[in-house]
Amino acid sequence: MEDRSRKGLKHEVMVVDREVMQVTGVKDVESFDSEEFLLNTEFGYLHIRGQNLHIKNLNLEQGFVAIEGLVYEMGYLNDGYSSEKAKGFFGKLFK
Repeated sequence: MEDRSRKGLKHEVMVVDREVMQVTGVKDVESFDSEEFLLNTEFGYLHIRGQNLHIKNLNLEQGFVAIEGLVYEMGYLNDGYSSEKAKGFFGKLFK
């Protein structure tokens, strides 16, 4: 895996009481609904699942997203996923 910190990329995830999630290094919000979010970050696609999820704060110029709701799980898609593959995969889930 390449050392992305040398390229000036930064990405952080902070979860408070499973009810608020703050994410930095966000390039785009690919899709979202009250149960799932797909964020394109500096370090890959981040998938978030939960209940009653909604955007509390969004500033893509600064690469920041805050999400409220009950967070069940989160994970990264491997680097082998392209944007189109991720959108297609999660597009089926968000119908």
